[in-house]
Amino acid sequence: MEVKKQIYLSYLAYESFKKKFSRDYFSTFFIIKGFFIAFCLSFFIYLAYFDLHVKALDTILAIVGFYLLLTCKKESLPWVGFFIGILWFYWISFSFRYYDLAYLIPLVIIGVGSIYSLSFWIIGIVGKLPEIRAVLMFAFVFFKPFGFNWFKPELIFINSYFSTNIYFYGLFLSVLILIIRLKKWWKLAGVMLLISLMFFNKPTYMHLPKLDIAIPITNLDQNKKWKQEYQNEIVENNFSLIKEAIKTKKDLIILHESAFPLYLNLNIEILNRLKKLSYDITIVTGALRKTNHQIFNSSYIFQNGEFKIADKVVLVPFGETIPLPKWASELVNNIFFNGASDYKHADNVFDFNIENYSFRSAICYESTTDKLYENNPKFMIAISNNSWFTPSIEPILQNLLLRLYAKKHKTIIYHSANDGISGVITPY
Repeated sequence: MEVKKQIYLSYLAYESFKKKFSRDYFSTFFIIKGFFIAFCLSFFIYLAYFDLHVKALDTILAIVGFYLLLTCKKESLPWVGFFIGILWFYWISFSFRYYDLAYLIPLVIIGVGSIYSLSFWIIGIVGKLPEIRAVLMFAFVFFKPFGFNWFKPELIFINSYFSTNIYFYGLFLSVLILIIRLKKWWKLAGVMLLISLMFFNKPTYMHLPKLDIAIPITNLDQNKKWKQEYQNEIVENNFSLIKEAIKTKKDLIILHESAFPLYLNLNIEILNRLKKLSYDITIVTGALRKTNHQIFNSSYIFQNGEFKIADKVVLVPFGETIPLPKWASELVNNIFFNGASDYKHADNVFDFNIENYSFRSAICYESTTDKLYENNPKFMIAISNNSWFTPSIEPILQNLLLRLYAKKHKTIIYHSANDGISGVITPY
């Protein structure tokens, strides 16, 4: 009888907890408020996506979003994280279309939202006071779930009147705490201090290198890119772009990531054609490299009949590498990717010279990591292939992040992106 009584009491306790948890965290009010806060902290991406530049709106939404984030009840925070995860990163799932795993798209979207929901739930549990919550939100700058670092809270200021400097972000949160804590008319002093922060956003002007650079705009369908029947057409189109750049007397042409969808180091014919053309123009292009059964995602730099290879340093989590223990990584690869092995990576960043200008080589995701900006390079050539995720906000989010890193490290970035946003990104 005693055992049955204990089981019954445990059951009642469980049912009581379940009802309370459901009432507290699944209240319509908390869900709606969580969505509104996430909307305020995400809308800048969608304004940029539609090429709408409204600094005042971006600024107001940033202030409202962070203020509510610091003051809302902890029950809303998991929903803030959930909707931020979806609004910022729903596109991650789109790459599964090309592995015959499209049925996983809804699960991946919910999974990404759940990771950020858990993170914000912890912030709510630990950060009962706004001051602690502000410290935790500042620490979020350094949070990289599975090595993925694209949620940068300071990015929210990228199109506002505020600075994206990380120390400014800390100062911004501190001023919001003052506004929350000050009484009556003293709050006005806090608001005036917040307004004064808008004058800290000073642009940095830098001189572009005296090079005439071609960055072709391409929109190659990912469905065609790696199919053998389209390979010759893709290769010849690349040579047409190079010859056109030579005809217009360009100094350098930058082709996108994996512009040559093959192991370029093993294709002697194409290598020789590129080396020959490199007497007339410097060529930077993306392609794979295979050596000793290891595969690298690489940039090839052709100059004066010679070439160098810059292998990717930072791999894409769950795209080029599985950031799990070896046994788990092999299991995931066997189940979802037909036993494919992870890509290999270089240990160090690679710099190369073009007419006395030093350029840092970067490939797609790694161009949005601090590792690639060691020693604050003045110039960077970044190549990307965004067709894995289009149509979506991914290209604009990448562009916003590149602008953030350009400002942070005072680096001018030349970005060539297939199905993305190509062009020159300056620190101002």
